Amino acid sequence: MTVTGMPARVRRRWVAGRWQRFDVTNWFVALGPLLLAAAFVPAFHAHGTQVGGVPDRPYDLLAVVAIALQCLPLTVCRRWPVTVLALVSAGFAVDQLRGYHSLAGTAFAFALLGAGSRLDDHRRATVLGLSLAYVPLAVALARLGSGEPASEFVLFYLACALVWWIGSRLRSARIAQAEHRRRVAEETREAERTRIARELHDVVTHHVTAMVVQAEAARYLTAAPDRRLEEALTAVTATGRAAIGDLRQLLDLLDPGHGAPAGSPGSGRLHDLVERTRRAGQPVEFTEEFAEERAAGEAARDADLVAYRVVRESLTNALKYAHGVDTTVRVRHGEKETTVEVGTRASGPRGRSPGGSGRGLAGLRERVVDTLGGEFTAGREPGGRFVVRAAIPVKAPVPATSPTPGPASVPAPGGPS
Repeated sequence: MTVTGMPARVRRRWVAGRWQRFDVTNWFVALGPLLLAAAFVPAFHAHGTQVGGVPDRPYDLLAVVAIALQCLPLTVCRRWPVTVLALVSAGFAVDQLRGYHSLAGTAFAFALLGAGSRLDDHRRATVLGLSLAYVPLAVALARLGSGEPASEFVLFYLACALVWWIGSRLRSARIAQAEHRRRVAEETREAERTRIARELHDVVTHHVTAMVVQAEAARYLTAAPDRRLEEALTAVTATGRAAIGDLRQLLDLLDPGHGAPAGSPGSGRLHDLVERTRRAGQPVEFTEEFAEERAAGEAARDADLVAYRVVRESLTNALKYAHGVDTTVRVRHGEKETTVEVGTRASGPRGRSPGGSGRGLAGLRERVVDTLGGEFTAGREPGGRFVVRAAIPVKAPVPATSPTPGPASVPAPGGPS
């Protein structure tokens, strides 16, 4: 992947992301053996790290041990950073005190970097222990060496501290990235739980409200059983079956492998929805239009699904807060958007239907406006008529981030949905 041609802001974010995911110890598995091999190349003899001015000495058996002690432990630095740092430090001390000054001495800086980036516990104790161990090493090197000034030992110590600090920064960036991923996962789960709660609210509230209204009507008919009682009980049964079907569809969405994929509610389901509402005692005038250039595909099905939910929630409110009051439903499936208008004329006192939780219309507003980029309004008009209007784009923009659920106060006829 290349960053050539990226805008400056995007390039900075790309570099920052790569930095946060970078783990230097991943390279140590290959770096250790590479340093080991390079340390025995004759051209690199006495060209490694040198502290204290101890005279150079040819390699012997102890030099081989010191080189191996510095290089090989790097391969397991990711898993045991403290142990690796201790072994490499011991090999580095032998390398400097004996005057080998091998290229393997570079491994000490890598061990510091790896420990600084991977060590989670006892970080201060590790730094203190290394600092205290460096004092006798510096004294011994000063006595064995050619009288190097104390500033050289201080400068080397500061260089080691800088390497440790770089490792600490790598560790902090990695922890921040892990925390960010955890936070995003938690927010995604919370948004999904909220979405499921709203789906269940839409399904259960509508059907249960219709069943309650129908059951209450059937109770008044028991004194004079006739054909109307049979029709009321049949409507309750049909509504219950519709509720089971909608719940099964929602469960199929949550577990696609369990059943057949759930389709989008079409014109037939809108008609069924209106008929069930009519059987519950709500007079509904229903009009549906289709544009000749009507688009097809997943985007159109999504728009139809949201339109179905708008109509369902609006009719649920009409049943709950304006039972028996004339209601109009107009749906137009256009080329670029699907429009919905559900209106209920001004009603009298609120009936005996159960109250709402305030989630329904607020959830619809979020779906239509925040998720799909459409338009949604719900409120009373000057004449007292309560109208819900929605314009749902067929080709909806993809949001950059999941919308954050938030409170939204949308009035319903006689109260919140």
